[in-house]
Amino acid sequence: MAVFTATLSQTAFLFSFIVIGYILSRWKFVPDNAQVVLSKLENCVFIPALVLNTFISNFTAQKIGTASELLLTSLLLAFIAIGLSLVCVRFCSKDPYERKIFTYGLCFSNFGFMGNAVVSALFPEIFMEYLIFTLPLWTLIYLWGVPTLLIGDAGKQTLKQRLKNFVNPMLICTLLGMVIGLLNLPIPSFLGATISAAGDCMSPVAMLLTGMTIAQFNLKEVLRGKGVYLVTVLRLLVFPLLFLGAMLLIPMGKTFATCALCSLAMPLGLNTIIVPSALGKDTKVASGMALVSHVLACVTIPLIFALFQQILN
Repeated sequence: MAVFTATLSQTAFLFSFIVIGYILSRWKFVPDNAQVVLSKLENCVFIPALVLNTFISNFTAQKIGTASELLLTSLLLAFIAIGLSLVCVRFCSKDPYERKIFTYGLCFSNFGFMGNAVVSALFPEIFMEYLIFTLPLWTLIYLWGVPTLLIGDAGKQTLKQRLKNFVNPMLICTLLGMVIGLLNLPIPSFLGATISAAGDCMSPVAMLLTGMTIAQFNLKEVLRGKGVYLVTVLRLLVFPLLFLGAMLLIPMGKTFATCALCSLAMPLGLNTIIVPSALGKDTKVASGMALVSHVLACVTIPLIFALFQQILN
């Protein structure tokens, strides 16, 4: 019960920023381009700063062996999740476009914005390991998820074009942080304080951005589709519970299990809204997925981690 209460408290803390972002956007307290500005700040400043600070502080020679294990197990788990998703999505919708949106949502949770915020709040001691664990997921998103499921013209993209997506501030800061941390290179105190302060902004800004995104939805329209609720249940309960069941049968290290569960238990990702909307595609179903899953995650995340703690004990 203590674990459930503590996790619920942290989740409620994060969700309060979603509510604030929703109110600010819905009631026009912020300009219309605030969401775009925050998104750029998050992706170009705050997340890279948090990643950089984490690797500078924690990446050592002793961590390299663990990193390779995390990458391999993450890739294996991702392919299992993709296989399950391709089977489950057949029962969620008959529409080809909706199936692609549902498939992406089931394959890739909001392990970035929401996952980073939850892990940094609940499990700060393994945040670096979590970042390493999610690298294969980002790779699959850039090479398959976005171009094939959300854009739909993967055949028109060359491998070189897809690889360009990897040249981003987060990856650059990951590599830079690895070098500085591994070689134990000194950095000026003012620079370290700046990086740390910028990284501290990541979680609240990510939640504000989520709230602002949800505020753009027409609630009456996005909550009608039955498939939205089925996919949400699969994402928030069925997939995490299947993993917890596997833990009872297969010995797993605590760090890997925590990282895996954090990625599996997060709500449906926001890329299903951001990418199609930029292309002028319908985002009604994706909006419903994001809204319902982020609201219900406030209860399911504490529940899942309370069960997780019971299994560990």
